[in-house]
Amino acid sequence: MPELPEVETVRRGLAPVMEGAVIEKAAVNRPDLRWPFPERMAERLTGQRVERLRRRSKYILADLAGGETLLVHLGMSGRMLVSGDPLGHFVHDHPAPEKHDHVVFDMQGGARITFNDPRRFGAMDLMPTGAEAEHRLIAHLGPEPLGNAFSETYLVAALREKNTAIKAALLDQRIVAGLGNIYVCEALYRARIAPTRSCRRISAARIASLVPIVRQVLDEAIAAGGSSLRDFRQADGELGYFQHNFDVYGREGLPCRTPECGTPIRRIVQSGRSSFYCPQCQR
Repeated sequence: MPELPEVETVRRGLAPVMEGAVIEKAAVNRPDLRWPFPERMAERLTGQRVERLRRRSKYILADLAGGETLLVHLGMSGRMLVSGDPLGHFVHDHPAPEKHDHVVFDMQGGARITFNDPRRFGAMDLMPTGAEAEHRLIAHLGPEPLGNAFSETYLVAALREKNTAIKAALLDQRIVAGLGNIYVCEALYRARIAPTRSCRRISAARIASLVPIVRQVLDEAIAAGGSSLRDFRQADGELGYFQHNFDVYGREGLPCRTPECGTPIRRIVQSGRSSFYCPQCQR
């Protein structure tokens, strides 16, 4: 599933053709994805100007001039592809419709944005603008890892008394929003913390050190265009390449990249997810 850097990359890719533009025609080609679409979604979107594109955790939020906000979740295989952009940011002509093109936005000026989702784990919803904090998918979320609320003081207080593994705690969206399996593995490697270590057995200083490390890992991934794992694509169809910089994720049995270490990277399963780490460097 796309993680925060991938979703932010898609948001940035969509901004040049969506922000300030009018949805001339919205087409909804099926009644649902993971959940049913809101009533009259195509009608409610057609003719609306997109005032602003935002991201909250792994959700893209499009604020519309009419006072509603469109929520988009990419799910496991969802892609938003841009074609026919008259501004010159993208070079694709409108492709022939595909079986899994479930929602299509024809923008005033000629651009087309297609939401393609073969596995249909994605989602779209409409809500009053400014009410996203009350939406069922967002209400429980913790602070953004790139925002000011995610501070050393906050994280130490949130984890100090938890008896769960640090990996599970960082994946808990109620503690910090948007972190996923890949980038938590990478952050814990840089912090030299084993994914299995209980939060209560980690010093406050080491927990605090995770805040700048998490931000650094995410910033690097966003700058690199996100990951190209599985079905993820950027909005312009190009693959990301941060996966080539992974230190531990997906490198089971390969030598640790820490100078003078070389210990084989180990993979274990925690709560049904693979954790990759160096048993020598991470304690």
